[in-house]
Order: sequence, then C-alpha cells, then structure tokens
Amino acid sequence: MHLSIMFSSTSLTHCFWITLCCFTPDAGVFCRLYVLLGAGLWVQARAGCPAGCKCPLESRTVLCVAAGLLEVPRELPLETVSLHLEHNLIHTIPEDAFQDLLHLQDLYLSHNKIDSLATRALRHLSTELRLLDLSNNQLRHARWEEFGVTRAKVRLYHNPWHCDCNLQQLMEGLYLEPETVNQIVCKSSVRGINEGSRWDDSAAAASHIGQPLVKLLDSGVNFCSLQRRTTDVAMLITMFLWFFMVIVYVVYYVRQNRPQDTNYHLNQQVVNRNKSVESRNEESARQIY
Repeated sequence: MHLSIMFSSTSLTHCFWITLCCFTPDAGVFCRLYVLLGAGLWVQARAGCPAGCKCPLESRTVLCVAAGLLEVPRELPLETVSLHLEHNLIHTIPEDAFQDLLHLQDLYLSHNKIDSLATRALRHLSTELRLLDLSNNQLRHARWEEFGVTRAKVRLYHNPWHCDCNLQQLMEGLYLEPETVNQIVCKSSVRGINEGSRWDDSAAAASHIGQPLVKLLDSGVNFCSLQRRTTDVAMLITMFLWFFMVIVYVVYYVRQNRPQDTNYHLNQQVVNRNKSVESRNEESARQIY
C-alpha cells in the first residue's frame, strides 16, 4: 500500500533548507540518509494519486473531476480530506470504497450514473465527514442501512426517487441540505395512508409524481403507515386461514370417527339383546324341568 504523506508549503520549505545543510561538506552520513529517505517517501506519496486524478500536496485534496472513471478509484491517499469524483461514469458504490479514508471531510459524487449503493456502502465514512453530495445521479431506492449514522450534510436532489417507506425513513434520519431538500422529487411512488381504496393505488400514486417528498410528508402522507397496515392485514388473513384449517381438520376427524362409534354402539346393543334372550331362554328351560 502506498504511503499517503502530504506536505504543506511550510514543510516543503523546511525540507529544502535541510537538504541544503545535509549536502554540505561538513554534513554527516545520517543527515544525508534522512534526506534520501524523505525523498523516497515523497515519491511514494505522489505515486498514491490515482490515474487521471490530481492530488495537490498542500491541500490534501484529490481531484478526479470528469476523468471518465467507471468506478471509485481503489488506491486513494489515506490523508485525503476532500475527494472530488463529479462528472464521471460511476454506476455503483461498493461497500469498502471509502473505509480507509479516516480523515475525509467532503465527498463529491454528483453528476455520475450511480443507481445503487451496496449494503453499508457509506457506513465506513469518516466521523469527520461534513458533506456528502449524491445529487444528479440515477438513484431510485435507498435505505438507512446503506448510510449508517452520519452527521454530514447530505445532498440527494435530482435523482429519480421512488417514494416509499424506505425513502421516508431516510429523509427523517439524515441531515439534508436545507437549500436543496425541496428538490427531492418523486419520480414514482406507492400510495400513502388514507388515500383511497386499495383498488385505486395507481391513481393515488400517480398524484405524487413530480411532487417534492417533503411537501407530501408535510401534507400528512405517511408511506410507512400504509406498510404497517398492509402487514397487519396480512397477519390477520394468515391467522384466519390457520383457524379455518383447524376447524376443517376437527370436522373431518369427527366425521371419520363417527361411523366407527355408531357401529360400536349397535354391536353392543345386539350383544346385550342376545344375552337377554339367552338368559330368558335359560330361565324358561329351568322352569319346565
């Protein structure tokens, strides 16, 4: 793994004077070794910059804007504070894309083709993160699990969002940029609670298209209540079917065993009758004799 050491202008000036001092005739061997080692580390730091990107040492910024990237670069300088990946062709964010960037504060991913986020894709972001820009992509679905606990300001506008319970929970959990929150618009939607019968879902959902999600939520639309109600109805139907099957089994069992019980009682009656007849015949025979 490349070392990601970034020097400020002050550090470079300091290194320049050390180099001049160490290569004087009176300088010792250890001083020269120190300079050579520092030069080697500087070369390694420069080698850590991904192809097609620019990595100004003094700002700890990685600029990969409009570089034709198809995926997030793998080898990024570990000391990166600001990462610019705008205007590329990135389609997805893998789970381990940013887990080594412990000092990352600004992450720009706008104007890409991102249509999916791996599970916990953004959970490894630095706790120092201040801004996460996912605007102008192709995201339709997103879950809270993919973002995790982040205090960063998030931009999600200009994506073809499918408004449902997952997106509602995400909206409620993230710190969205106030200036752009009204630009998170429903491209498609499920029906919210108290919006007609279950037979006109498509008409109710169509009324949400083109509407800002925050406006729908403020008007009383609750996608999560519909999901919970649907779950409750499914549970009731399941319990009813189970109870019905129990009743059917009991009825079947009774009907299957009833003929046997009837035959048993009839046989017992016949046997008892025969015994009574035999007893009377024996008494009559004794009386005759």
